Amino acid sequence: MNAPVIDDGVLEFLQHRVMVSIAARSVDRVPSLVRCVGFRVKQASQRMTVFVRTSYSEKVLQDVRATELVAVVFSEPSTHRTVQVKGSDAVIGRLEEGDWPAVEAHVEAAVAELCPLGYAEQWVRTVFEATRAQVQAVRFTPSSAFGQTPGPRAGAPLAGMRP
Repeated sequence: MNAPVIDDGVLEFLQHRVMVSIAARSVDRVPSLVRCVGFRVKQASQRMTVFVRTSYSEKVLQDVRATELVAVVFSEPSTHRTVQVKGSDAVIGRLEEGDWPAVEAHVEAAVAELCPLGYAEQWVRTVFEATRAQVQAVRFTPSSAFGQTPGPRAGAPLAGMRP
């Protein structure tokens, strides 16, 4: 049996005030990227969900539908600590029970993390502003995870990887 891709160290890091982006690619390997407005991790199932504002995410969502491939980056701006998680079974869906509170909590985490770095609170809230109707969920099972913090270990695998 493979080791979990999302180990305790990654789960602990995700409790920090991290900002999230999702990348995908077209069938022609043209990349797309968008900032997420939140995320959830189901620890027991190793299932991850990131939330995107539909109006800004059309290309990413199109690419996810076509390939099911995603790379999601979690970064703590104040320290630059960064983790990348990849998946090959991504699906797009509506918000489920418990998803919206995760989106709301992400906005507050962004304010707490970014304002001390000099960003105006109103600007941060505007960047992450969304209504339930504007948000879609991208769910996937992590197949690999990598440290992406700048430095000599950037790109190193973090835990067990699935074939």
